[in-house]
Amino acid sequence: MGDQREDAGRIVVGVDGSDSSKQALRWAVRQAELTGAAVEAVTAWDIPQFHGSLAWLPPSSSDEGALEARARQELEDAVEEAMGSRPPVEVRTVVRHGTPASVLLNAAREASLLVVGSRGLGGFAGLLLGSVAQHCVQHAACPVVVFREGTE
Repeated sequence: MGDQREDAGRIVVGVDGSDSSKQALRWAVRQAELTGAAVEAVTAWDIPQFHGSLAWLPPSSSDEGALEARARQELEDAVEEAMGSRPPVEVRTVVRHGTPASVLLNAAREASLLVVGSRGLGGFAGLLLGSVAQHCVQHAACPVVVFREGTE
């Protein structure tokens, strides 16, 4: 017989540090408590489009390491702020290179649920649904919950 958490599945949550993503994480943890699932808090890092002073230059490996380390620290800080140091369920943090939508869609393969905030840090205030959330809703292989800010 398998582990209860394996049988219950995995809930993937996109976390970018925005209030919307922190609320989505809190909702996902409550859902995991009800279902016995594990939670995977996922963030993406990418190389800035204009790397270098006058033209695009390939980043050095130390730049890549610094970008990934910063993304990892920001994710851990966001999880701690949203959940405290002792969440009631297992919350794993995952940092991957790529665009947010592609990283989330890849992470959500074989997941039981994908949870995203309606708008991330780059979203325009008037939008009801950000581009990452919309892309995930259209292309995810599992059910998607879009958590609107202020609806906790």
